[in-house]
Amino acid sequence: MEIVRATRDDVPQIMRLVESARSIMRANGNMTQWADGYPTEDVIINDITCGNSYLCIEDGKAVATFAMIAGPDPTYTRIYDGYWLRETNDYYVVHRIASTPKAHGVFHAIMTFCLQHTRHLRIDTHRDNTIMQHLLLQHDFTYCGIIRLANNDDRLAYERV
Repeated sequence: MEIVRATRDDVPQIMRLVESARSIMRANGNMTQWADGYPTEDVIINDITCGNSYLCIEDGKAVATFAMIAGPDPTYTRIYDGYWLRETNDYYVVHRIASTPKAHGVFHAIMTFCLQHTRHLRIDTHRDNTIMQHLLLQHDFTYCGIIRLANNDDRLAYERV
């Protein structure tokens, strides 16, 4: 799997991947994550403009997308019912992972790519996203506590150092 930086021309593909991921979530009992049209096209365009958006390419086709963003992330400033493993701002956050249902090994490929750029990653996920929680633990992330998004929704927070 090849990972490339996304461009504005990739927005329609990314939005299809987001919708695919939303369908996977719903089929697995995660009924409320990425509700109300999140992530919007504007969020994706901002990721691209900032150079943080990536596509996973397999056999010439985009099969997944994600954002990798240098910290600090404002929503990670406060953590509840736990603590970060390392109190520092020199981390990267992985956000908005989305893939097709037929793509395999996507999370592993994303983690391999990210770990080539940093050894310190943070990520959060919805309480109902059991697939992501399992993948995080499989890839040596530690559950650290709960963070609150800007809209006041809680997310489970993980870190790998």
